[in-house]
Amino acid sequence: MPFAEYSSYDGLGIAELVRKKNVTPLELVDAAIERIDRHDAKLNAVVHKAYDDARRAAGGPLPDGPFRGVPFLIKDLFCPVDGWPMTNGSRWFGRRVSTEDDELVRRYRASGMVLLGKTNTPEFGITGTSESAYLGQCRSPWNPAHIAGGSSGGAAAAVGAGMVPMAHASDGLGSIRIPAACCGLVGLKPTRDRNPIRTPERGGIAFSVNHIVSRTVRDCAAMLDWTGQPIPHSYYAAPPKAGPYLDEIARRPTRLRIAFYGEPPSNTTLHPDVARTLADTVRVLGELGHEVVERPLDVDWRALYRAQGVWGAGNFAAAMAEHTVTLGRPPEDGEIERLTRWIWEIGRTVSAETHVQAEHTLKDFIPGILRHWDEFDVFLCPTMITPPPKIGHIDPVNLEPRELNRRQAKTFGFTPPFNFTGQPAISLPLGQSADGLPIGMMFAARYADEATLLRLAAQLEEARPWSARRPPIWD
Repeated sequence: MPFAEYSSYDGLGIAELVRKKNVTPLELVDAAIERIDRHDAKLNAVVHKAYDDARRAAGGPLPDGPFRGVPFLIKDLFCPVDGWPMTNGSRWFGRRVSTEDDELVRRYRASGMVLLGKTNTPEFGITGTSESAYLGQCRSPWNPAHIAGGSSGGAAAAVGAGMVPMAHASDGLGSIRIPAACCGLVGLKPTRDRNPIRTPERGGIAFSVNHIVSRTVRDCAAMLDWTGQPIPHSYYAAPPKAGPYLDEIARRPTRLRIAFYGEPPSNTTLHPDVARTLADTVRVLGELGHEVVERPLDVDWRALYRAQGVWGAGNFAAAMAEHTVTLGRPPEDGEIERLTRWIWEIGRTVSAETHVQAEHTLKDFIPGILRHWDEFDVFLCPTMITPPPKIGHIDPVNLEPRELNRRQAKTFGFTPPFNFTGQPAISLPLGQSADGLPIGMMFAARYADEATLLRLAAQLEEARPWSARRPPIWD
């Protein structure tokens, strides 16, 4: 087996080995390929394998960035890599080949990373599970009968199983944090436009962000240090950081006032294992010297999600019209999934007046949510309502769309508000269910205050280390 200790290191650790010439980038690529080939038949995490490209890159000169020689994977969702297919999880797009690198991909390459392939995602990233008709079901390394989350499920499954130390992910309503929770990883949704985003939503509100899932807080921080500058003329260019995030995590956080709440917005009962993990996290935070108070975010969740649903459907219909132009034809029967077509058809019935009213409603909610942080520094809640459900429980291919949405509402629901506001939020693997599945807790900070989140995350990583926990499918 090439470089047997490969999975024991995080990204920065691997790069340090390369700098010391203890291992070569080509040996690392071979180690990653060996693990992908050994595990992916069970997980279906890596949907495009570019091994020849990776070996060529590793054998040539690499930029002397912070992750020189580190194997890496790109999510197969609207993130083009020159010469690679970009399916977006859809049969309609098929194996359409990109002719350029995304700006974020260029930054990953400049960091010294070696790109190995692309990871599984649901069709157009719609659901919180990566189970599509085209790319197939992506499974958790903790138990392949359970989901790896979505829409960055392939990225999380690959990192969770030790194929790569970290992988590209993106988050529109929870798609970094949910897979991180499902696979026992660190998942930071950074501030809106902190990282470059290729396709911001039209209409004056951008929910989606790019970053990574990783096993350690320091990899999360170091990557954001490297990529975290918006492209010129960004819609919502984030305020600049005070200093390197890697320096921040070396500092202990000051005493924070942390609010917590565990009642799901859907009024669903929190799963007992999740409630137990929340209570344990509150206790640990108190032991670390923080002031922890129970209080909800005072928000009319029903009205907020209703407005988001209307706005999102109209926005999706506009995107589908653009895809039709790009591909030169509308989708034929069987080329898009039942849920996708249902959302598209609803979106086409939304009038311009109704769409703008929904946008105004969303904008009106945002100051009221942000105002809560006048009274505390960090808000804590579970990342998910339940532990990761079984494959097929949330089935975008076969379930009737309303039933699918009902099941999603009983599983997810905590993550979207911080996409609406643009605040940073991080999921940390702070618990496990009775049957050994990971449970994530989510922390949200003030707009543009990733520094506080990362300091707190590093403190919790030291107090409740998770790196020694390994899934059954590992290494």
